[in-house]
Amino acid sequence: MAERVLTSRQLNRAVLARQLLLERVRLPIPRAVERIAGIQNQYAPNAYIRLWSCLEGFTRSDLDRALARRTVVQATLMRETIHIASRRDYPLLAAAIRRSGQEWWRRVNKVDVDMKPLARRARTFFRGTVRTRKEVEEFLKQNGFPRASLWGFAHWIDLVRVPPAGTWERRRADLFGLAEEWVGPLDVDEDTGIEQVVRRYLGGFGPAQANDISNWSKIPMARLGPVLERLRLRQFRDENGKVLLDVPRAPLPDADTPAPVRFLPTWDALLLVHARRAGIMDEEYRQKIFHVKAPQSFPVFLVDGRVAGTWKFDNGRVKLDAFEPVPTKWKRELADEARRLGELHS
Repeated sequence: MAERVLTSRQLNRAVLARQLLLERVRLPIPRAVERIAGIQNQYAPNAYIRLWSCLEGFTRSDLDRALARRTVVQATLMRETIHIASRRDYPLLAAAIRRSGQEWWRRVNKVDVDMKPLARRARTFFRGTVRTRKEVEEFLKQNGFPRASLWGFAHWIDLVRVPPAGTWERRRADLFGLAEEWVGPLDVDEDTGIEQVVRRYLGGFGPAQANDISNWSKIPMARLGPVLERLRLRQFRDENGKVLLDVPRAPLPDADTPAPVRFLPTWDALLLVHARRAGIMDEEYRQKIFHVKAPQSFPVFLVDGRVAGTWKFDNGRVKLDAFEPVPTKWKRELADEARRLGELHS
């Protein structure tokens, strides 16, 4: 049977639905984070803004409590970037990317050192306590860790950022603890972890090509392919005939489903190259959002499911910079949403 062809507009609405951007929902924060495949969070307010865009009645204190109660954690995960993940997902995601991360670190830094004894020494240093960034770096320098990339050891032991560090009120993520002490045992094998990566990615960003999963997770296709073959996945095709994979029963809204105005934070994963098929951002705008003079990128707003401009909070309110004139029918909704986002910042 020929695979169903999904139009670019259908793919756009599918990803928006899975990223909880077609309507705000009532979900516990850990379940929402799982649904959207985690939150890229190099800048601490990002996760708050992202959850505010997804969840009905969200307040900043909601995420503060979730981090303090350890139902969600903040750690370096996919693509060597800081992510918010649920407590139950974290061990799976960490297991999936661990070996690939180690290989990437060695390749990029050209370091040929047996890291296992160094990692054991670091684990002893962290055991039973929380360490500041300054303490960690002094320890590493005094104990023979490769100076080409001091923090490379963290590919061999799993660390979390311990609240209140990395929160809205204390944005610098400079307190660290052992993940095994913060969330419990991490005894997950790599293949089981990769299966969860596939499910989370397709559940949050699908339908997608296999290479999209690899680009998002940085797990090489040689490792990802065998896992994909044994999972029971749906298949579609895009308008160019490329095969798209998907998990069963994931939402596929009609192409004409309304998409409300939404605001996204900096470096939101929805805008990265792996999700281009969804057409969230026109390529002519990509260079305005991501360029060498703006390493943090820019926060954006969506109109009808597409990036329409950037925003910033300044002098007590959200200010908009539209790329093109906003159609009249969207102006009131855009102004209302900007006002509510300003209230989140206040």
